[in-house]
Amino acid sequence: MADLLYETGDAVATITLNRPDRLNAISGPMLAELSQRLIEADRDPDVRVIVLTGAGRGFCAGLDLQDMAAGQGLGADAAGTHRPGELDLRSAPPVVLHEVDTPTICALNGGAAGYGLDLALGCDIRIAAAGAKLAPAFTKRGVLPESGGTWLLPRLLGWAKASELAFTGDTLTAEQCLELGLVNQVVPGDELAAAVDAMAARIAANAPLAVRATKRMMRMAMAEPFTEHVHHVYLQLLPLFQSKDFREGMAAFLERREPSFEGR
Repeated sequence: MADLLYETGDAVATITLNRPDRLNAISGPMLAELSQRLIEADRDPDVRVIVLTGAGRGFCAGLDLQDMAAGQGLGADAAGTHRPGELDLRSAPPVVLHEVDTPTICALNGGAAGYGLDLALGCDIRIAAAGAKLAPAFTKRGVLPESGGTWLLPRLLGWAKASELAFTGDTLTAEQCLELGLVNQVVPGDELAAAVDAMAARIAANAPLAVRATKRMMRMAMAEPFTEHVHHVYLQLLPLFQSKDFREGMAAFLERREPSFEGR
């Protein structure tokens, strides 16, 4: 049985972590495959939204600690020796997830902890089943959020609340996550797939070139001054004015109908 499932349909690529017996703990081989699938989806012109979810009752319990103990997990070489300084993080899933221009939705079907928590936070939108929980228990395990959490949490929550969560490692319910703004929606478990499909459809109905450019600019805005950013936005806007989708959007507005975008 494949540890990672990949399927496409209706302009959506769905990537499913598929080790339900281990709460979808990520093995060493899954790291490279997850990055490859994210890149594949981002490069597919027919894909307008990427959904990341887990099989069974959990989203992702983090890195597989048995792999780590056996020397086969993150940062291990062929001899089973951990050499973090030699790890190429540029191709790690959280980095790839951050850099793809295709909008990403995390369908939080269950608990997310450790590396799995950072993957969930790295998605653009999170929709959680009512029973899902986020467990930032890094300091309870003697480590720190190793896969983007220290960058993401202060931006999502502000410094004080991020500090409280990261330092205490307290587990949050889906409802608490919604109150804090860590998830966009909380729905009954049996309605999760429909809620994710509905959100993906709303995004996919819009002009994909414009959506991707918007995400790209929002990402750049996190690290550059306002005046520099305005210049970069203008440079992104120029090719959009030349696109077929722009002409379709204007025509649909004037004709008072729904647009039909092609991504060109």
